[in-house]
Amino acid sequence: MARLREAVRQTVPSAPAAARSDPVVSLRAAAVRMGGRTLWSGVDLTVAAGQFVAVLGPNGVGKSTLVKMLLGLVPAGAGEVRVLGRPPGHANRRIGYLPQRRSFDTSLRVRGIDIVRLGLDGDRWGAPLPVPGRLSARRREQRARLAEVIELVGASGYARRPIGECSGGEQQRLLIAQALVRDPELLLLDEPLDSLDLPNQASVAALIGRVCREGGVSVVLVAHDVNPILGYLDQLVYLAPGGAVAGRPGEVITSETLTRLYGTPIEVLRTSDGRLVVVGQPEAPAVHADRHGSGESGHGRG
Repeated sequence: MARLREAVRQTVPSAPAAARSDPVVSLRAAAVRMGGRTLWSGVDLTVAAGQFVAVLGPNGVGKSTLVKMLLGLVPAGAGEVRVLGRPPGHANRRIGYLPQRRSFDTSLRVRGIDIVRLGLDGDRWGAPLPVPGRLSARRREQRARLAEVIELVGASGYARRPIGECSGGEQQRLLIAQALVRDPELLLLDEPLDSLDLPNQASVAALIGRVCREGGVSVVLVAHDVNPILGYLDQLVYLAPGGAVAGRPGEVITSETLTRLYGTPIEVLRTSDGRLVVVGQPEAPAVHADRHGSGESGHGRG
């Protein structure tokens, strides 16, 4: 990861020192309104460099909208929002973004490495001009970056296979590599564990945790189930019909807090293996349930 950072810094200007000392994300009394309706409000959050933050909550409460607000795609309805020391949308080149999971047709012949390469040059139009010397050196640098980030996510063994022939977990690792290839300071991941089986959830969560810790990359991740990422989290934002709460996981995922947010009795239980189970009526917030075998129902996209 360190070699990748150094290679990218040779071609991407560094942020000013003052900007790097700022919080990576800062929200003060932030709110989002869409269609005349307030999705959520009163969110206070400070994300420092290298911190791992999850965004949880039921369907339709605006979890994905929070990520889009950080990208400048949705305006804040109130409060103050700063991303990498600037207003949202002004530092997106320093952000890696993985949108909600998209499925690839099994007949798609585009290779995994080509999907990753889109993170480098997918915003450009047309074919590169065949300028000798400088451009060939740039291509060598790009090949080196692709190889390093693919190795980082553990995808070297299948990166040259057609993406449609890769498993769901393999595809997700390649998409994470795409988000990392420009060596971002902030990684925004919208439900990266969705539709993966439990072993792949665990392995992809471990990968993201390692990128965060070893690479110093701040992570904001939207999730349904907190359990695969619980051991990696520094903070958690819980959005619900009754408001929003941010803090350490042990402070937020409590019976008292969730009962207040949902306006109905909620009980938070911890199993012998450390997993959290949330029980309540009406439909319990299944963000802590095993959606691949326990029989608990999960929410749709938020």
